[in-house]
Amino acid sequence: MIAVTGAAGFIGSNLAHRLARDGHDLMLVDREVTPAKAPNLNGLPAARLRPAGDVLRHDQFLDDLEAGRLKPDVVFHLGACSRTTETNWEFLQEINIRYTQRLWNWCAANNRSLIYASSAATYGDGRMGFNDRTPPSELKPLNLYGKSKNDFDQWALEQVTAGRPAPPCWAGVKFFNVYGPREGHKDRMASVVWHARRQILDTGEVRLFKSNDPAIRDGEQRRDFVFVGDCVDHLIWLWINHAPSALYNSGTGTPRTFLDLAHAVFATLNREPRIRFIDMPPDVAGQYQNFTQADMTRLREAGYAAIATSLEAGVRQTLAE
Repeated sequence: MIAVTGAAGFIGSNLAHRLARDGHDLMLVDREVTPAKAPNLNGLPAARLRPAGDVLRHDQFLDDLEAGRLKPDVVFHLGACSRTTETNWEFLQEINIRYTQRLWNWCAANNRSLIYASSAATYGDGRMGFNDRTPPSELKPLNLYGKSKNDFDQWALEQVTAGRPAPPCWAGVKFFNVYGPREGHKDRMASVVWHARRQILDTGEVRLFKSNDPAIRDGEQRRDFVFVGDCVDHLIWLWINHAPSALYNSGTGTPRTFLDLAHAVFATLNREPRIRFIDMPPDVAGQYQNFTQADMTRLREAGYAAIATSLEAGVRQTLAE
């Protein structure tokens, strides 16, 4: 039995569909299955879901774990507050740090693997690079969401260094700019691929942020855009292969421009490119990453050999859904 938290969300629902397709029984967990997120679970075979096709609330799931009423074989913890504009630090501490600490402690006490979502937001403006071997204590995230993820990464490594109980196999997965099917519920926080498709179909044009760096031309900001199917591959591979416990980047290793992305969406929709540059909202400008590039060395050295999905191929798969 595999537990997936955040199961109705973007990455979580894609992971759940893959695991069900591969024949695994699932225990689905989410803080709230809203009407916007509910379609993400459509098509999951009820026979694979325990208990009886239900989605457990995140607090009830944790209570049942700690009371011994549930005992999954592995926990994929993808449930979190992922809003990069969130300003309620107490809320982020409760959801992104303390909840994950309790999961860690349960997995450690019950000899269960834990694969959890960290984030490339931990790297801040990138001045320290994007190497998953960089100690979290040296990173400076640009927002409270990134800080919450980085604080847990640091706490996890401190447990190991101090010889305190830890899951027998654990991985903190630093997702870069993920896009793909089942992200419509994220609205403003959805990927640029999702927004570009909607904008093109509604208006015939794509709106991209102007550059906030005089050394970078509009649209030439570069990010490591990674297809969600590749992220799911990384998660499952880390678990199945009992990879060395560590923090791992989940990206492609190849940064692409926002113009590349926009042109890929126009091409897939068979439309002539029309791009308009707009000012960044104030709550985004101060925490904007103009460049990201996952260093994938650690995952490769662990034995992962699959080739990353290209941006063009990933956009085609996304828009075909």
